[in-house]
Amino acid sequence: MAPTKTGLAGWYARIAAFNVEDLFSRKREPGPPRTVFVNQNLPPDYLDHKGRVRSEHVYTSNQVITSKYTIITFIPRNLLEQFRRIANIYFLGIAVLQFFPKFSTIAPGVVILPLIIIIVITGLKDGYEDVKRHQSDRRVNHSKVKVLSEDYWSNPNAMQGKSRTFVRGLVPKGSKLPSLQNLFKRALNAGEELSRTPETEIDYDEVNERDRFPDGKTMPHWKNVIWEDVRVGDFVKLYNDEPLPADILICATSEDENIAFVETKNLDGETNLKSRNAVPALTHLRTAAACADSRTSFQVKCDRPDTNMYRLNGNVAIDEDVSPVDLSMTLLRGTVLRNTEWVIGVVMYTGLDTKIVLNSGVTPSKRSKVERQMNPQVFINLLLLAAMATVCAIVDSSLERQYFPLGAPWLYGDDLSDDNPRINGLVTWAFSLLTFQDIVPISLYISIEFVRTCQAAFIYFDADIWYEKTNQATIARSWNLSDDLGQIEYIFSDKTGTLTQNLMVFRQCSIGGRAYRGDPEIAGDDRDLDEVKASSIIDGQPVNVDLWRTSAQSSNGTATTEHQGTTNKQSKDGFHFRDSLLQEDLEEAHNPDAEPESAAHSRLLNGFFTVLSLCHTVLTSVDPVTGEIQYKSQSPDEAALVQAAADVGFVFQGKDKDILTLKTPAEVEKYELLNILEFTSARKRMSVVLRKLGGDDNRLFLLTKGADNVIFERLKSGGEDLKRETEQHLNEFANGGLRTLTLAFKVINEDEYETWNHRYHDAIVAMDDREAKIEAVCNELETNLRLLGATAIEDRLQDGVPEAIADLKRAGIKIWVATGDKLETAIAIGRSTNLVEPDSNVIIVRGNNQGHPVLRQIRHAMEKYFPDSEVVAPGARLPRSSTSSRDGDRNIPLQRIDTSVSSIAGSGNGERPGGFVLVIDGDALLDVFSDENNKSLMLQLATLCEGVICCRVSPLQKALIVKLVKEGLGAMTLAIGDGANDVSMIQAADVGVGISGEEGLQAVNSSDYAIAQFRFLKKLLLVHGHWSYARNGTMLSNFFYKNIVPTGILWWFQIYSAWSGYYVFDYTYILFWNSLWTIAPLSGLAFLTGSRVLMELPELYHYGRKGYWFGIKQFLIFMFDGVVQSAVIFFITLYTYTSTTSRTDGYDVYIYEFSTTMAVSAVMVANMFTGFTATAWTAWLFFAVFVGIVMVWLFTAIYAAIVPANTVTALYGNNHYLFTSAYFWLCLPITFLVALAPRYLAKAWKFGFSPDDIDTVRWIRKNDPHRNLATKYPPSGLAAMRRPSSAASRRSSHDSVASIGRMPTRPSMDIRSASRTDMSTGIVSVDRGFDFMTEENGVAMRRIQTNLSERRFGSRELVDSSQSPKGKSSRSRMFSLRRSLLKRKAS
Repeated sequence: MAPTKTGLAGWYARIAAFNVEDLFSRKREPGPPRTVFVNQNLPPDYLDHKGRVRSEHVYTSNQVITSKYTIITFIPRNLLEQFRRIANIYFLGIAVLQFFPKFSTIAPGVVILPLIIIIVITGLKDGYEDVKRHQSDRRVNHSKVKVLSEDYWSNPNAMQGKSRTFVRGLVPKGSKLPSLQNLFKRALNAGEELSRTPETEIDYDEVNERDRFPDGKTMPHWKNVIWEDVRVGDFVKLYNDEPLPADILICATSEDENIAFVETKNLDGETNLKSRNAVPALTHLRTAAACADSRTSFQVKCDRPDTNMYRLNGNVAIDEDVSPVDLSMTLLRGTVLRNTEWVIGVVMYTGLDTKIVLNSGVTPSKRSKVERQMNPQVFINLLLLAAMATVCAIVDSSLERQYFPLGAPWLYGDDLSDDNPRINGLVTWAFSLLTFQDIVPISLYISIEFVRTCQAAFIYFDADIWYEKTNQATIARSWNLSDDLGQIEYIFSDKTGTLTQNLMVFRQCSIGGRAYRGDPEIAGDDRDLDEVKASSIIDGQPVNVDLWRTSAQSSNGTATTEHQGTTNKQSKDGFHFRDSLLQEDLEEAHNPDAEPESAAHSRLLNGFFTVLSLCHTVLTSVDPVTGEIQYKSQSPDEAALVQAAADVGFVFQGKDKDILTLKTPAEVEKYELLNILEFTSARKRMSVVLRKLGGDDNRLFLLTKGADNVIFERLKSGGEDLKRETEQHLNEFANGGLRTLTLAFKVINEDEYETWNHRYHDAIVAMDDREAKIEAVCNELETNLRLLGATAIEDRLQDGVPEAIADLKRAGIKIWVATGDKLETAIAIGRSTNLVEPDSNVIIVRGNNQGHPVLRQIRHAMEKYFPDSEVVAPGARLPRSSTSSRDGDRNIPLQRIDTSVSSIAGSGNGERPGGFVLVIDGDALLDVFSDENNKSLMLQLATLCEGVICCRVSPLQKALIVKLVKEGLGAMTLAIGDGANDVSMIQAADVGVGISGEEGLQAVNSSDYAIAQFRFLKKLLLVHGHWSYARNGTMLSNFFYKNIVPTGILWWFQIYSAWSGYYVFDYTYILFWNSLWTIAPLSGLAFLTGSRVLMELPELYHYGRKGYWFGIKQFLIFMFDGVVQSAVIFFITLYTYTSTTSRTDGYDVYIYEFSTTMAVSAVMVANMFTGFTATAWTAWLFFAVFVGIVMVWLFTAIYAAIVPANTVTALYGNNHYLFTSAYFWLCLPITFLVALAPRYLAKAWKFGFSPDDIDTVRWIRKNDPHRNLATKYPPSGLAAMRRPSSAASRRSSHDSVASIGRMPTRPSMDIRSASRTDMSTGIVSVDRGFDFMTEENGVAMRRIQTNLSERRFGSRELVDSSQSPKGKSSRSRMFSLRRSLLKRKAS
């Protein structure tokens, strides 16, 4: 999006944009649509004239490599990466020049040795980092999976050979990684994407088959194969909890009707399971023998490999029969098989052709921003060097032409072919390059690598970002990016596993207008969930939710054998809801001596938990060993709701066909499941129709749960007080970041249900417009509901996430969330993490075919909410710090969108004071990225908003979002995630951070920094990033400065040496300038802004975001200082010594007398100047500054005393004249003080009259070291960083975080509540935190609906309506306690 540069700038930009990885990328363009042949030979047109398979039909291997180097490419690629540094090319040229005897100053080998050392050390570091990637790749590629043995069948599909990687070339073939077995065990416990180690190498489908064929080779069987050897067309058998090695077509599964369940959070970030089904035509392939049978031949025709994660088209052809194939019949690499004993499938795509790999990028070769900025500065110095050498050459040649005719003795014979003014001018030019070569010192890069290595060690050994639970440190995997951590402007974060723990916890509820918030010691408990034990008891046995159970088998008639659910490593223990007030109310409800006035609330309590217990699709199993009931659900929300009901005594005991069993505190009740009205994102509700069995009435009930606005508009009239109280509680729950659901019910008349059920059946079997008909029929029944209450579930965050995000926002960092979750889930997490504050206005941009076009939505939002903003033309770069919607100095009129849809928010909606948050989905992003104009508009709208949440995005879209900001704004970006779906985003950002969480180590393997918790990002950026950037930037500026000082002295001397390129002082002073005299102070730079201050005042991070410590401005200032100081040292010393001789014998001074004085003075000035740039004089800095000064004094004395007979020296005896000269002792203090006076005075004036924030903090810390800066800001220095109060900003994000959990009570129609505008429809509403996560239109739900329909209309008649009493009397007894229980007080 940046404008195209021309001329010299364009030439430089093209060189700077050169990507080495483009030359070595292993990725290829996806091939054509493919046909996989199973038990068939390849057709003749697949072969060339030599009988070989054509290249377009040769598929890529299943080997996936995330590393950069191989044995062959390591040296050339690493050298290309290192020689992207202009300075390295310069150093090489200087070294080559000195191999010519005419220009040699010292031995050529010694000259090139420093460059070789730098290249070797950097190469070893890069190689070490890449070996770690190779080891990770090896663990994945060498994971094992069961594949059909080829003893009785052959796979005709051709595959490419595997790459020979770096580790493969070093490790012997027979060797194994010693920790591989332990790694597989850890993979099962932590959810890593690694296959478990099968217990046996050969697997038979039936045990007795092995007895009949003892040799083990005469019967088709399954054998272990490593992942990288899996081929297209192979039959594979996958077991429960195993990850998928490739994209596989399902043939058969262990479950009824060949259903399988898969966890896709590595692909789309969603924690609920997805159901998949087998291809109907292949369900007979249930054994190895059936798969190997030559009569079982078919073809699988597939699309070409595609990055779209949600689309796959193909078909299976068996003879003349063709069966369609879509995504619901496939299992993708990166997913994990759950709650399914086994699956048999055929491999369709492998390796680089799988969808998850297509969505990931090539491992980039990243360079830090400082290094990129340093290249033009080095280039400026090289131009300056070339100019200085050229001036010397021209003037020297001119002087030779002028003085040769005059018979100058030093030009005798200056008319030869190899010795004349023209040739000597070129020779002088080359000599001048060597004279001034230290203007770009080679020690610069040695020092950078050393400092960055130390910074990586500081990060590793920081106990504050060391996760004790897993004993894991924060690791810098790319050492060269440490200073980038201090300049981040945008953070892009994944949600699942990064911000959240993948765990739903029932926190609060509202029943009958009364809020139950949980006991404080439990609700606020931050202990690990595995420390909280179960409390529900069934017949003496505890009830537990086993969300990640590997298998479940029924042991009695009430437990189902269907496997369907999510999973969680909290297998036996989990959070359990407890509320003492609720317990008292429940006991009162079941007390036969209870007062009559409490009966109404008792019925609501009973009804509320009955809805929780029965309105769901959760299934149960009983552990055959412990007898514990295990709940399994596709939706983690449903599992939390059912568990909460069980915690208070309403225990769902299971489903036997259509009969649901519920154990209440009073009795065991049974219900017949008649219908499930499925949840969808459009309906935003779920209902079940039940018939209560037993007793004498067999009443019909409709139980409903869903979004508050959907439920409230379907309630019967009356009960306004209950509605108002419930709305108020919903607001409180939503403002606390909790996910809300509203519960309701109604009693159904038997006749009404019978006629409705026939219409419903007709709708679900309709061929045309089925969805609309189903929705219309469901709406007929879901009316006149009676409100029960609402639930509040926490999508449990990682520890410290809201506080970390609040402080990062205070630091001026914009945070975007990119997740594959649906819109409601993304907004709910935005609220709980403080990205969406309680008074924020949410702007929703959707991409769909029913609403307004995406471009129109974006333009409409710009015109209505930001009318003062000018639309930026495509291709123009936006300002890097666009004014957000909360900036206090902009009075942005907040206007309400005028739509035909009546708002449920009341007047004032769209005028909330909390700024704007943009929420955009993946479909809209498809339109955005298709056009440059759309990208410009979307980016402009996003920068005007307080935050951005991108939902339903694919891994590739995550990377495109990062690149949009990175290239469109030129901003520094950081991406953080923990799953394989975050790899492309991590690689696209300037800095990638991987979290080693439950989604595996894929993100860590591709990251630059590995952390264990999101909250560690705060200190990593605010402290280590600040330190690294400040130190590196100051060090580099000082490096350029301290080398311009001796270079300047040498340059001024050319005026008096006929521009000959001659050294003014002995070469040893130049040789040791960067290695001994001035190197120590640069590594001793220290900063008083300690970690405590930086953590208390995140606003100090703005120095890094604005590039305060390094840039062209700082470079020019330091260079100017060096030039001025060199002039002061040279001319004061020169004229002091030449005004009259300093010798007592009357002879003129020798050149090395005054030049040595210059050298000593230059070392003293350069070292002290470096000390001036530090903000604190520590003991180490004091030592580092003076050690070089002491060394140069000792060297001067000792070197001048060395007898020429021992070594060649031009300074022998110099100490006799130097240390006895008054000029020497006079020049040193004068040049020292005069040279440093300008910087000293400027620094003193700045600190006294124009202090910046760091100066202010230093002063406060000195005078009041115990002051808490987090709660009491300094009065002046930080005032500019405070967010000014305005109509668009009521309180800071820090205050918002502090208020979570103690939100004030507010009316339901409070205009301060957050508004939510859907730009695709124009609907404006109040957001009360609704969210519910489940699979929509899944295979499992379709199966349940089909079974219910068949049973209703194929095997039984409806119950006669006369058997069911009707009217108000039956409704009044809905969910009431049995009369026998209430009448016990007589006994």
